[in-house]
Amino acid sequence: MAHSHEVTGSTKNLKIAFFINVGFTCLEIVGGFITNSIAIISDALHDLGDSLSLGLAWYLEKKASREGPTNKFSFGYARFRLLGALVNALVLIGGSVYIVMEAVGRFQNPEPVKSLWMMGIAVIGVAANGYAAWRTRGAKSLNEKVISWHLLEDVLGWLAVLIVSIILQFKDWYFLDPALSIGITLVILNGVGRRLWDTLYLLLQGVPENIDLEEIRSKLREVKHVQSVHHTHIWSLDGEHHVLTTHLVLENISEYGKVDQVRQHALEALKEYDFHHHTIQVELDQKTCKLNNDTT
Repeated sequence: MAHSHEVTGSTKNLKIAFFINVGFTCLEIVGGFITNSIAIISDALHDLGDSLSLGLAWYLEKKASREGPTNKFSFGYARFRLLGALVNALVLIGGSVYIVMEAVGRFQNPEPVKSLWMMGIAVIGVAANGYAAWRTRGAKSLNEKVISWHLLEDVLGWLAVLIVSIILQFKDWYFLDPALSIGITLVILNGVGRRLWDTLYLLLQGVPENIDLEEIRSKLREVKHVQSVHHTHIWSLDGEHHVLTTHLVLENISEYGKVDQVRQHALEALKEYDFHHHTIQVELDQKTCKLNNDTT
């Protein structure tokens, strides 16, 4: 039941963040043209992409949490969260490249901006994105972590916009507007690049970073009556729920009942890892397994 409440809260937070982002994006588009600020216009395009990503993340999170296994997706829709995280990262990277291109042009030919309006929009930006970031704090799924990272970056970005708008009240340093846009974008690209690699790593079924595969094998070998272990594989459904499959070759087994006991002891040895799904195949003779061509 606790997990159900947790999932419901996660979906609700994404929903709230989505509507906040859409509303603020509309304000940014209008405010960007009023102030003639490339930083605000660029961030409006950025937030438009974020809004689309948030909407997709909300849909996928809801579908992944409510739909059970089907004939086509035997693990259910949990893995769709990785799809959401991948799309979010790619949208943000694409938008960031466009922002840099626009900002470089404005940096070479600075234009005046209405700093007072810019300051007002920045205050609203800090408040709106700050609340949305607070709603998605403590994210667990990779999909929601990417969204949380987006929102936190937006808060920091708008704080920078606020500072620049205050400086422009006293100095006509209009080059600060595109310079700020480029700086924010580079920070975003750095963070999202790491998230993109995390997502691709899980999509390629890499072993989750918090799990030592050799340690798993060692624990299984220590189980009584286990002679050897091979074809042990661990991967993650969505960055949070992990799957284990392994083959155990047994020795000194005289009764069928002991086979099931060994399997239960193996599960007990791995209890601390709390695998979402596990498959343990046991064999009484190495030669009976056609896959046993190594000890991995």
